Amino acid sequence: MNDHGRRRLGVVLGVGLACGLLPGITLSGTETMDIVLSVLMASVVMTVLTQVIFIGPSGRVPPSALLVFGLAGFVQDALIWWLLSWLGPKIASLHVDGLATILLAALITRATLLLLSQLGPAAETAED
Repeated sequence: MNDHGRRRLGVVLGVGLACGLLPGITLSGTETMDIVLSVLMASVVMTVLTQVIFIGPSGRVPPSALLVFGLAGFVQDALIWWLLSWLGPKIASLHVDGLATILLAALITRATLLLLSQLGPAAETAED
């Protein structure tokens, strides 16, 4: 799997984990399909925005660089979850309650993305 595939998978898994684990994220659909569409909508929004403005490593990096990428990406993900807290009830049955839930969802999403990006093959160095 290439780097873009691992990033997308990390975002989708992170959004799914956040929606499933955090009590402040409610999927208030009456049918299973409403819930699936809400998680899908959140995943699509998060994936598109993190692909347009990508903050993260493209392979294995030292822990200090990973921390910097993680902090910057956490801010980005928190802003996207804030957008989803506003957008979710308007186009799906997704409700995100409060700043603490937004921050925890951003932490889960970014940690999952970074974990999968570090599981890939080591970046090769170009030899002159």
